[in-house]
Formats: sequence, structure tokens, C-alpha cells
Amino acid sequence: MLGSLLEIEWGELADVWVVSLLLWALMAWARRVHASLALLGLGFLGVFYLLALQLELQLTAWFFQGFFAVVVILLVVVFQDDLRRLFEQIAVLGLRRRPARTRTDGIAALACALLRLARGHTGALVVVPGREPVERHLLGGIPLDAAISEELLLSLFDPRSPGHDGAVLLQGDRLGRFGVLLPISEDHPHLGPGGTRHAAARGLAERCDALCVVVSEERGTIAVASEGELQVLENPEHLVDALRGHLANLGPRSGLGLGREKWRQLWRRGLEAVAAFSLALASWTVLVPGSTVDQVTLPVPVAVSDLPEGYILEGVEPGMVEVKVAGPRRELLLASPEDFHLEVGNTSLVRLKRRTFAISRDDVRHPTALEILGVNPQKVRLTVRQVR
Repeated sequence: MLGSLLEIEWGELADVWVVSLLLWALMAWARRVHASLALLGLGFLGVFYLLALQLELQLTAWFFQGFFAVVVILLVVVFQDDLRRLFEQIAVLGLRRRPARTRTDGIAALACALLRLARGHTGALVVVPGREPVERHLLGGIPLDAAISEELLLSLFDPRSPGHDGAVLLQGDRLGRFGVLLPISEDHPHLGPGGTRHAAARGLAERCDALCVVVSEERGTIAVASEGELQVLENPEHLVDALRGHLANLGPRSGLGLGREKWRQLWRRGLEAVAAFSLALASWTVLVPGSTVDQVTLPVPVAVSDLPEGYILEGVEPGMVEVKVAGPRRELLLASPEDFHLEVGNTSLVRLKRRTFAISRDDVRHPTALEILGVNPQKVRLTVRQVR
């Protein structure tokens, strides 16, 4: 198959790159929804299915076909929210959707309000949307549509306010709604000592690319939830950097203490990209050049049996013949001369002094699906001795 790789053209290379990107996206999606092991298990089953097809195990192949049909339905049911988000991300990339931007003075007012709330140990939760729509994840809330101001935010999260337990939703330079309910994360081991607000912040960050800022009422700390992760800011002053980084689509910066984690993520995604490209290239090598019909010539020994009683075989000339076979390259690669047997027929004619016998492709026996094109030479001569 090395020759096939050297002969790859630009169109075929683009084909490999497209499949690589799709596999890479599938790996990233499986990692995000914590289904990497399930995807790996399905991959092993897929390999077994291909082997069953190659070995012509019909019952096993039918079983796998029915199993995969059921698995597809189960995946749609179990991961319907994650699949919907995946399609939304594709739409966002295609439409180049940009969220409403928040001006610098709005960011400053929001940061100042949250810092004051943290110092006063007053709980708060603010949602800053990203590119993906967030409305389908939110429940309730009271329409506000007011300009961002420090005083308004402090009053909204005042414990005596009816909506202080909910979240405030930003919409560009406006406070769109307050008292909004967010989905709760079920990943309890990674929530740490946080309460309901932290679980809600992480829950929304697991479902879309929004940035959630949460102020702890008990500890007076500020945490940000993004890309399914919840990070407590060691220095509350880094809140402005987190907000600006999110609005600029740059993600968390090194000021958040995530530099090493960022490099770890880049390394992991790089390995996923290499694995996706390798898998796509291997699939192309097996399926595309491997499916091309080709011809090879194999040396096959000549066998003689069923000689009449009283005759002993002393030799065959030639003892090896060339058998030309045709079929897909992947099957030719797996074919071996030991799989082919040529046996001379009508040997009872040696009683009539016949020593030269014609051979043809019909005399070749083999368990493969390859086609026999011809045999060269088409005659063999037997040397026999009569025993009295």
C-alpha cells in the first residue's frame, strides 16, 4: 500500500482531510459529553464488523448490522441535547453569527458590582452569552432590558430582591432578564464545595459556550464557568480579564492560572488530530486503493493424484505454473500462493500412454473471492513408471 500513498492526488488528499476533520470533531464531541470510552468501544465493534465481512461470517455480520441500527437510535435518544448543540455550532460557523458586544464601560460596571458583592458575601450569578443560543437552556426570568450599571446589579442581587436567587442575563450592553433559572450540572465530583449557584453556572457552561460568573455567598469568592469547567479566581481582579477574554473569543487567559492546563488541552487536541488523520488515511488506504481491481501472478505448484493402479509418478514438468488472478487490492494483499491448488485431472489416461495434459483456470482451487484469469503454461508433462 506504500505505492498507493505515494500516488495520492490533491483531490484524494482533500478527501482525507475532510474525513479527518469529521473524525476530529467526533472525538472532541465524545470527550465533551464524556463518551470517549463508549466511542472507543463502538470503534472496536466496528473493527469486528469489518473482519466479519472480510471473513464472510454472514450471521455475525447481520447481528452487527442490527446492533448498530439500535445503537444509532439509542445515541439519538440519549445524546439528543448534545447533538442539537452540535448542529447549532455548525449553523453558527456557517452563518458567522456574532453575539452582541459589551462595551468597556459595561464590563467595568459589571466587574465592580460583582467585586462589591463578593466583599459583602452576597451571592450572585451572571450569564454572558457566547456565539451559541442560550434561550432554550433558560427558564423563567423577569424582562428588564436596562443599561448595565453597578447600582442596578447591586439592587437585583440584594437578598430582599424577589429574583436574587436567579441569574442575570446580559444581552450586549443591556441587562436582558433577571431571576433566570439555569440547568443544574450533574457532575458533582467536579463541583467542589460550591452550592446551587455553582452547579447552575457549570450546568449552563456544559451545554453552550456562555460564560457564567458566580459569587459565593459563603466564601466571598468569584468563579467563572466556561467550556464545561468551573474555575475559582485566585485574584478577583482577574475578573475583567476573564470577561474581556470571553467577549473576544479568546477563552481564559494565563492570568487565570490556566496556562499549564491550556497547554495540556492543546497537547490532547493535537493528539486527537493526529489520531483522526491517521485513521482517515488508513481508511482511505484500505477502502479506496484497496477496492481498486488489480491483477497479480502467483506461483502455484502442480499436484497429481488419482493415478491408475500400477503407475508411480516420478516427476512433473513444469512443477510450478503461473496463475494470474484479479480482485481488489486489499484481497490481493492478503492472498498467499498457499491458498491456491492446481491438480491435473483425467490422469486415468496414462494407461493410454498419455503423458501431456492440458490445464486451465478451472483446475485451480482456492477459498478466496479472487477471479482466476489464466494459467501459464497451459500444459504439463508427467513422468510415470509402470509397476508390475
